[in-house]
Amino acid sequence: MLHNISYNIEVIIIPPKQRFTKEAVVAAALNLVRREGIAGVTARGLGAELGCSSRPIFTAFQNMDEVHRETISAAQMLYNGYVEKGLSETPAFKGVGMQYIRFAREEPQLFGLLFMTAGENALTLADVLPVIDGNSIRILSSIENAYGLSRELSYRLYQSMWIFTHGIACLCATGVGHLTEDETSCLLTEVFTGLLIKIKSEGNKND
Repeated sequence: MLHNISYNIEVIIIPPKQRFTKEAVVAAALNLVRREGIAGVTARGLGAELGCSSRPIFTAFQNMDEVHRETISAAQMLYNGYVEKGLSETPAFKGVGMQYIRFAREEPQLFGLLFMTAGENALTLADVLPVIDGNSIRILSSIENAYGLSRELSYRLYQSMWIFTHGIACLCATGVGHLTEDETSCLLTEVFTGLLIKIKSEGNKND
């Protein structure tokens, strides 16, 4: 005699482990920097930004030092986009200056991370530009190509204009001061013209 036997089988579905790509973690870290500065990029802060615990972060990164390095690298890539736009303008050197200030105005926390954060060792004026800006050689070449100056004189002009431009950018990044695009353009042109005349004159005397 056959008996009808019914079985209740309970199927347990185990959700997949939550994983995040490096790109997703870095994007979240950039958002944290924009709101809180680099100090806000913690494992707990990233977890809250991504809507998870801090554990999945370390499936993509070994430690928080690596997260910080990749976040700085991503900020530099964003800044490089501004430089590319500046170099495509005419004159290119002024275009870069305008874009440097625009980056400070539009991304103040990222600007601070890249250009207002002290390193382990203080740099001399001669060393600072190549160290803090990987685009420095291309920017220097834009001066040589446009104004017929030697590499030495071009670097002097670059240094002096960077100090002035950096000052304006810091005012914008910190909210201490605000300049319109037209005001910024006029100031850069006036200071650049005076420096170019002076440096060319000194170069002619030494020939």
